[in-house]
Amino acid sequence: MSRPYVPINCEFHDVLETVAVQRRSVPMVIEADASEHALHARIVDITAHDGVETMRLDDGRIVRLDAIVSVDGVHRDAFPPTCTVR
Repeated sequence: MSRPYVPINCEFHDVLETVAVQRRSVPMVIEADASEHALHARIVDITAHDGVETMRLDDGRIVRLDAIVSVDGVHRDAFPPTCTVR
């Protein structure tokens, strides 16, 4: 059974969308199998299905957004857990 999806901060989501639109291959760190894994890839698409947001990478891998530790040197922990609406 997989763990429940935890939505990511909307500003971090904006970082992911910017990298995807720029179509750049970037360094990223993801959590998988209770450890962190570094990779270098291009985000092809960001989607949501059944309440879980994912990104598809150029190597075909599908990664849940809540498993991303950092993308292009930007760490998800640099943002608060939730967005504040002003």
